[in-house]
Amino acid sequence: ATSVVALGTNAVKSYAEYEQLVGGVETLFKDSQGIVMDYANNAYKTAGLSANEYMDTVTSFSASLLQSLDGDTTAAAEKANVAITDMSANKMGTNMQDIQNAYQGFAKQNYTMLDNLKLGYGGTKEEMSRLLEEASKISGIKYDISSYADIIDAIHVVQEEMDITGTTAKE
Repeated sequence: ATSVVALGTNAVKSYAEYEQLVGGVETLFKDSQGIVMDYANNAYKTAGLSANEYMDTVTSFSASLLQSLDGDTTAAAEKANVAITDMSANKMGTNMQDIQNAYQGFAKQNYTMLDNLKLGYGGTKEEMSRLLEEASKISGIKYDISSYADIIDAIHVVQEEMDITGTTAKE
């Protein structure tokens, strides 16, 4: 009986958290909320996260992302998914929370946790600039360190070059 009560309590808490997170997604992504919700509902396959974990992660950095994309909610939904999928690139065995913290720091122009990504770059602004330069050489696209969207794109380019992206989905 105790187990059933605990299970019921946890289910209610999870659903309440889900409802609150959906509200955050609706507020931030407006007309593009459906895109984010589709990604959240499939996050267990693509990123190894629950829908709640996915939405919590997205909402933690989406304000910076939306700002860097001039409020384009569709582009922000797509880039957020790229970032979360890249975060789950677990070939290096890094704790997911450490990677999430790094991306949240990048949203605030704090690069001290860049080394958490284990891409061969230290945790400084200069090293983030070097990552952006390397990504530019690979892709032919100029990345701006003041744009969070550009940082996400550049990390993605470097991870693709290293064949790190998509490992969770493959598994």
